[in-house]
Parts: sequence; structure tokens; C-alpha cells
Amino acid sequence: MTTKTEEKKQELERNAKFDPTDYSCEIILEKTTMDKAKDPKFPSDAFYVYYTKDDKELLDVTRSSKMVNVFNLYYDRYGKNAIQKIEYGHGAVNPNMWGYQTKEKKGRKKR
Repeated sequence: MTTKTEEKKQELERNAKFDPTDYSCEIILEKTTMDKAKDPKFPSDAFYVYYTKDDKELLDVTRSSKMVNVFNLYYDRYGKNAIQKIEYGHGAVNPNMWGYQTKEKKGRKKR
């Protein structure tokens, strides 16, 4: 039998192997509350992922162009019965414009 510290090490190694970009996903908020997740400043292609881990119900906000990519990420990461449901998020920002930084305007040169 393995001890709890060994189990935690194995879990960290397993989670380190999963890079969301391999699944064309980006995890915006992890293990969050619904109040934080309902922010309209998130992109409109974000999904709410409800899953269980160690008998705790958790919520993530994950963005991807396809829901199947989000499902594959969480299925591979947490196992067969972990995913409870996946819903569309409440984001209102165009995905192309989300995270866009405007350039600083330089002042006019004085003559």
C-alpha cells in the first residue's frame, strides 16, 4: 500500500502531464465559485465545468472552441466519473478581443 504523501506525489505528477494547450483549451479559473465565474468580462467561448474530486464538487471556467475538447481534457485528467456537467459560460467579450492589450499612445513631438 502507498502512503498519502506518495499518493499526492503521484497525483501531482499525473496533473503535471496534462497541458491544457494539448487539448486546445485554456483554464481561466480553477476551483472557483459561481459568483466569480459569472463575470461578463470572460470570453464568450468559455465553459463552466462541474466535476468531482475527492468527493468535493468543484467548478472551473475553461475556454475552448469546442466543448468536446473540454470534455477530453477533464476526462483524461480526472477520470471516468469525475465530470458532472459542462455548460456555456456567461462571458460577453469577443474571443478575439479577450486579453487584448491596447498599445500606449506616444505623445506628439513638440517643435
